Amino acid sequence: MKNNVEINIDKNAGFCFGVVAAIHRAEEELLNTNKLYCLGDIVHNNVEVERLSKKGLSVITYSDFEQLSDAKVFIRAHGEPPSTYQKAKEKKIDLIDATCPIVLHLQQRIKKGYEEMKNINGQVVIFGKKGHAEVIGLQGQTDNSAIVISSINEIDNIDITRPIRLYSQTTKSKEAYQDLIKLMDKKCKDALNENFIAYNTICNRVSNRAAELVEFANSVDIVIFVSGKNSSNGKYLYEHCKKVKNNTLFISDENDLKVEMFEDVKKIGITGATSTPMWLMEKIAEWLKKNI
Repeated sequence: MKNNVEINIDKNAGFCFGVVAAIHRAEEELLNTNKLYCLGDIVHNNVEVERLSKKGLSVITYSDFEQLSDAKVFIRAHGEPPSTYQKAKEKKIDLIDATCPIVLHLQQRIKKGYEEMKNINGQVVIFGKKGHAEVIGLQGQTDNSAIVISSINEIDNIDITRPIRLYSQTTKSKEAYQDLIKLMDKKCKDALNENFIAYNTICNRVSNRAAELVEFANSVDIVIFVSGKNSSNGKYLYEHCKKVKNNTLFISDENDLKVEMFEDVKKIGITGATSTPMWLMEKIAEWLKKNI
């Protein structure tokens, strides 16, 4: 490595506590069982999924789940809809539940909001990514009747004249959610609808990371942002980081790096999503030390 190049790993990067707890729980369980199934990727990071698969964690789909019986199935931090628990009971499947406490609390809030809206012909609206594991679990609390919108451009899918309870997926952009709330509030007032309530349900760990990233990005010449390609949190934080530091690279592992990316660079910063393991960022730092 060039003597004048400084490499810094963002001390605030890495797994959120919900993911840390889920992975720790899975590793503990794998010490005591020959076969543990996981309903979907335990975390949206292929490298970490591969590491755990070598320990015996087998990722399955919902179709696979339907065929199981007398098995152990791990529920990841994203949570699951009530139907998953019901099917497990019918098929005598032992669930190892590692739902993040923040997600679990949101599920309970949405369920309560749904019961309230049912009685007054209202609507539950979720600001989130359609088909995302967390959102599927949240929709399940409403018998899949919740309206899911992924951007402000889909606001016309909501009947602004009826009562509304608005929630957000925990990993969505705080800024985008605030913009949505402001617009919906204005539209409801224009429609003389006074029964609109929006709840702050974005995880503080995610919203705080955005602010922390600004400071970190401004302290280096180039940012290497490490994330799985399917991570919603990763996409949001990467885009936020790139607005601050245009010289930001999105990579999944060290195989995405090339020596020429770092010509005339004095300070390199390595950071990542809340689904990015610290060991992977450390591995990338080692690659840089050996190759540039």
